[in-house]
Amino acid sequence: MSDALTTETVLEEEAAGAVAPNPNPSKDKARSLWSDAWRDLRRNPFFIVSAVLIVVLVLIAVIPSLFTDTDPAHADLVHHYLTGPNWSHVGQADWFGFDGQGRSVYARTMYGARASIIVGVFTTLGAAVTGSIMGMLAGYYGGWIDSLLSRLTDVFFGIPLLLGAIVALNAFTHRTVWTVVAAMVFLGWTQITRVMRGSVITVKQQDYVQAARALGASTGRILLRHILPNAVAPVIVVSTIALGGYISLEATLSFLGIGLPDSAISWGNDISSAQTVIRTAPHVLFFPSALLSITVLAFIMLGDAVRDALDPKLR
Repeated sequence: MSDALTTETVLEEEAAGAVAPNPNPSKDKARSLWSDAWRDLRRNPFFIVSAVLIVVLVLIAVIPSLFTDTDPAHADLVHHYLTGPNWSHVGQADWFGFDGQGRSVYARTMYGARASIIVGVFTTLGAAVTGSIMGMLAGYYGGWIDSLLSRLTDVFFGIPLLLGAIVALNAFTHRTVWTVVAAMVFLGWTQITRVMRGSVITVKQQDYVQAARALGASTGRILLRHILPNAVAPVIVVSTIALGGYISLEATLSFLGIGLPDSAISWGNDISSAQTVIRTAPHVLFFPSALLSITVLAFIMLGDAVRDALDPKLR
């Protein structure tokens, strides 16, 4: 009898809305790809390490005066010609030693991060936007548009990035950071286009895209609201990994004398000027090379972590 009364009471409370709500409603909701990816990234030690390194490097590039109060262009040949590192000295200028013109290697290494990271970040953004637009158009429309854009992509894809950048930059008598970015974007969008095209072809066949088209949604709405959010994950992975390569390419171009002018402060220029004194003063080459390697490695590690988090096959 008591069991029957209890059951009736529960039913009455449920009908009246008196039953307490689920304290964890989020557990009943299906997690999205991005929430699952973020959860996996937070548990990945490689992501944590690379993210911390990138934050520090970006901070150095944006506000180098926080890390050094020494003028990177100040030269003192009399007192500091190829002087080695001095960690016991209180002055930051002595930490990495001095180069062949008496300039602080530490200050130049800090300020040199700005040019390299700006080139890497903006080249990646430009290549990702250009490649994504062309890939979306080719994958969504198909037909002659796909054929035309695919053949154009094949033409640019056949041009070696380093060789093409050298030829393009040689056409400019005065080169700046943005000149280098433009030349690298002009040649570096092809891989993103191929990745986005394949992803869009897969996504546009899904039921929710077909339903949106049947309901009369415009092409722009379908591309921006339905296809792009579900097709952009591979592009993010490829772009993150490529960013480190673009930073390395800028240093290579500057080392060859094709990238930034000699007056610009960059890791590539400092590495190039250090090759003449590598035997007598290896520290001039070591420190900018080490920071360049750390930067490239950090972005590659970040790309690998993002790839593992966004690829369902690797779960």
